Amino acid sequence: MRHLLHPEALDDMLLYVLWQLQARAGGTVVRICESEFGITRREWRLLAHLAPHEGVLSSQLAERTGLDRARTSRALTTLAQKRLVQRTPRPGDRREVLIHLTDEGRALHAALLPRVAAANRALLDALSADEVRVLDGLLQRLQAQAERLAAAARDA
Repeated sequence: MRHLLHPEALDDMLLYVLWQLQARAGGTVVRICESEFGITRREWRLLAHLAPHEGVLSSQLAERTGLDRARTSRALTTLAQKRLVQRTPRPGDRREVLIHLTDEGRALHAALLPRVAAANRALLDALSADEVRVLDGLLQRLQAQAERLAAAARDA
């Protein structure tokens, strides 16, 4: 049994357990993205965040996705080369560019989202519907606590 409250080893630590889960289960998403759609997981994350929020700055997209600005910029350059996103100068300030999906980007998102959602559902099949609801609530509480801890660290 793990000792999440009093970890004695790396395997007992919540963040490591979650990382292991993501690493194992995320492999399915990586294979779908790379082999079937020709994009990386990072590129998928940007497309997935951009789809409902088109017309944002690269810095805003980096913040939403939890990626640093340099990696976001490089991934957006690659996505533009693949003709999945386009950069348009911001009206009134041509030094900044807004990021939009192209028609090809929207089509890829529409095709890939159901595949990733199916992988997500397959993972959750290990739990009952009640357990999924409890897990969702617990994850929301942990996310809120993580945000409070991060804010406290920034303010310190």
